[in-house]
Amino acid sequence: MRDLTEGVTRFQRDVHPAKAELFAHLAGNHAPHTLFIGCSDARVVPELITTSEPGELFVVRTAGNLVPAHAPGPDAVAASIEYAVAVLGVRDAVVCGHAGCGAMTALAEAHDLSGVPAVGRWLRHADASRARTPAGGDVAALVRQNVLAQLANLATHPSVARALAEGTLATHGWVYDIATGGVETVTPQPRSGPVRRPTATHPAPEPPSATSAA
Repeated sequence: MRDLTEGVTRFQRDVHPAKAELFAHLAGNHAPHTLFIGCSDARVVPELITTSEPGELFVVRTAGNLVPAHAPGPDAVAASIEYAVAVLGVRDAVVCGHAGCGAMTALAEAHDLSGVPAVGRWLRHADASRARTPAGGDVAALVRQNVLAQLANLATHPSVARALAEGTLATHGWVYDIATGGVETVTPQPRSGPVRRPTATHPAPEPPSATSAA
């Protein structure tokens, strides 16, 4: 805790005064442009990866950057998504996985999760991710397929589906490499036959370059 309290002191002494005008504006305004769904992993810091200022990202973090498909009943992830899209009117939504994800490693390598039953139950939201990944313990492949699967789950939420259909929201899949700072864009493979895809009326955000500080 000492490190945290000292950090608060430095923030109050150095950071907040330097951005006093920004914080004064944010005190009465909340208008993020992007919903960022990332992993709970402490090494993945959305604002740092994207060099965003306070107030620009609406961040939801879950183990394995998992997004449960829409279902009846209370759900903190669903409520956060709905608020960001339907109330705050974010224009973009990013699902960001990352290299070396512990959740995906546990699934790819079939770790025994009997001692952490809540984790095991939560990771069932990655069943589709596992199904679309070739067997063999390829963590990197599972990380990528999981981003695509969670984007599909995200689209099941009514607020998201509505915004996609109206062209007011665009969704994006990223994979962040902790070691290099690189960010890879992950897109679904084209399917045969005609496919209707939602269109956006605004440019999609570009991922940070591989030389971004991380």
